[in-house]
Amino acid sequence: MIRGTILWADDEIDLLQPHLMYLEERGYKVTGVTNGDDAISHVREEDFDLVLLDQMMSGRDGLSTLEELKKISPGLPVIMITKHEEESLMEEAIAGKITDYLTKPVNPSQILSACKKVLEKKQIFSDKMSREHVSEFNKISELLDVEPSVNDWIDIHTKLSEMEVELDSNKDSGLEMMLSEQRKACNTQFGKFVTRNYASWVTDGRNESPTLSTDIFSRFVYPLLKEETEVVFIVVDCMRLDQWYSIEEGLYDYFNITRNYAYSILPTATPFSRNAIFSGLFPRELSKAYPDIWQKAWEDEKSMNRHEEIYLNNQLDRLKIELKPAAKYSKILNIDEGKKIEKQIPTYVNVPLITLVVNFVDILTHTRSESNVLKEIAPDESGFRNLTRSWFENSWLYRVLIQLSEMGKTIILTTDHGSIRVTKGTQVLGDRETSTGLRYKYGRSLKCDDKDAFLLKNPEEWNLPSFAINTNFIFAKTEHFFLYPTNYNKYLNIYKDSFQHGGISLEEMILPVLTLKAKR
Repeated sequence: MIRGTILWADDEIDLLQPHLMYLEERGYKVTGVTNGDDAISHVREEDFDLVLLDQMMSGRDGLSTLEELKKISPGLPVIMITKHEEESLMEEAIAGKITDYLTKPVNPSQILSACKKVLEKKQIFSDKMSREHVSEFNKISELLDVEPSVNDWIDIHTKLSEMEVELDSNKDSGLEMMLSEQRKACNTQFGKFVTRNYASWVTDGRNESPTLSTDIFSRFVYPLLKEETEVVFIVVDCMRLDQWYSIEEGLYDYFNITRNYAYSILPTATPFSRNAIFSGLFPRELSKAYPDIWQKAWEDEKSMNRHEEIYLNNQLDRLKIELKPAAKYSKILNIDEGKKIEKQIPTYVNVPLITLVVNFVDILTHTRSESNVLKEIAPDESGFRNLTRSWFENSWLYRVLIQLSEMGKTIILTTDHGSIRVTKGTQVLGDRETSTGLRYKYGRSLKCDDKDAFLLKNPEEWNLPSFAINTNFIFAKTEHFFLYPTNYNKYLNIYKDSFQHGGISLEEMILPVLTLKAKR
């Protein structure tokens, strides 16, 4: 079986016959030519996987030959072989005009290594990745056989997310299927873990509690403010951990990044989890502190999202933080508002705390549910990551982050909750005043299938408010979403394969909290 076809152009090709034979013994088909014109002619007439090109040939030299070869076959890999290591060749390699370069004299093992690097890198990487992923699958399976701890679940979710992002650029259907099945198994176990332990996390005892939404500001932003470090606090609504992993690399040139993690409170939905971040209070505590706001929420759930700046300022007061000048708060709901912030950022040089709420990922998540075009562009989690990365790389937010790095600001970037692609409907019963979420609901006398969802009869146990007498909450588990018996199939077809949030899953609950320190 031929491992690859190689064209080697060198005016001393006869002296290199032992090298050619060495490559052929290892499965490569090698064609040797003595000048640039013959190399060009062969590339016009035949398909090659790689060209080895001598820089200093008599007649047409290597660089001139390279230029013609790239006109004929722009994607053809070329390794330049030179008598002297020149910085210009290094720059050509970095710029991508040549794939690599070697300095004479070359020995057979050097040539073999260079050829393998170009021709078999993807397969070698794929094989290595397969071995590593199978090893990780086994480690995760062993963890599931015992009771994973709060930190174990973070490790499991981060490893699953990292593997998913790796597979985006190295597709392997077998590994993708194994990874998908393992995530489902993990989410089944995680749902049981959360429902057993959540009450102890949110009550006064806070027994073995993870860092929750309520803790993010006090644990990550407050210490920096106390040290008089200027902080930019950014909350990107509805950003999954794997989405962050897919965009993080684009910031490495500007920031040193430290990863931490937190658990979203329940429901994993903006009116609850994001308000908890800004207030530092659980929903029941918040409803008591601001009864008028939360009473209106029973009639209009969206009204719960309009008071974050008030909550933030009151949390600063409780923490005894007095800022001069005062903190700046902005919620960005569209591109125009983003561009406006981009222009304003340079004027915030001495502002000790800048807070930005970025709604684009949440808007993208919901818009995808209603757009056949976006569903085709992002049919699954991999496509959704790619779509998010494409937005980020061209966004006002990316440009703002670069501006902030130049200003020397320290950034705490997080999210209020993630989302999960729902694939299975489950029936729910409730009255007309039941809330509208697909992954969680609150109302009176709710009924659901306990295999697919968790029914919380007493909201106080989870530090949630009662909007009326006999208020219940239900939370979808794994990849389920709630549907009423009426028009069940109609709405199943509409929302199946959409990304939703509010329920209990690794994707919705375990979130990144990033510290971005500008590189000087």
